[in-house]
Amino acid sequence: MIKLYDFPQSPYCQKVRLVLAEKDLSYEKIFVDLTKNEQKTPDFLRLNPYGKVPVLVDDDEVIYDSTIINEYLEDEYPHPPLLPATSGGRARARIFEDFADNAFIAQSSLLVAELRKPADQVDQERVQRYRTDLLRVLEFLERQLEGRDYIAGTFSLADLAFVPRLLILPRLGVEIPARLKNVLAWSERLKQRPSVSQLQLE
Repeated sequence: MIKLYDFPQSPYCQKVRLVLAEKDLSYEKIFVDLTKNEQKTPDFLRLNPYGKVPVLVDDDEVIYDSTIINEYLEDEYPHPPLLPATSGGRARARIFEDFADNAFIAQSSLLVAELRKPADQVDQERVQRYRTDLLRVLEFLERQLEGRDYIAGTFSLADLAFVPRLLILPRLGVEIPARLKNVLAWSERLKQRPSVSQLQLE
């Protein structure tokens, strides 16, 4: 039985849950309360010495880091495939999954943290800067999606990596501009997937 050590609001945990749903894999969710620093307990640190979620346990295998977990799931449970068939396509998917983590999730997390502060402590200049940075990412994706339904051509891990933060953009005060037609169409395609619909209900 697969076990996922999970914090529901973590975009990295959500990324893994999306892949588990896409592959229709049953698993047990083990809640790790980050607000109580449960990820720093000795028991958890034996699973992941970095003290971060998610962690996936599959029989005797213990895997951490959302990207490595999703690669493991793709290798161990290859159907349906979530990486392109060609080496070039797979490389592109990996590049954009990394880009999602470092340029999209990381940036949006800064905005989330700023907006969670008491109203009188929110730095509006930072908020505007973070929103502008996210719009730049979306504009970059607009060019990358030209002539493609999905980032790597076929639906892949790369697309799923963007989903957790794409879903909350409106709550962050970021609307996808109408001029970004490729991004809007791609976003709507992703929202139609059962795995994404399920995540929105969680």
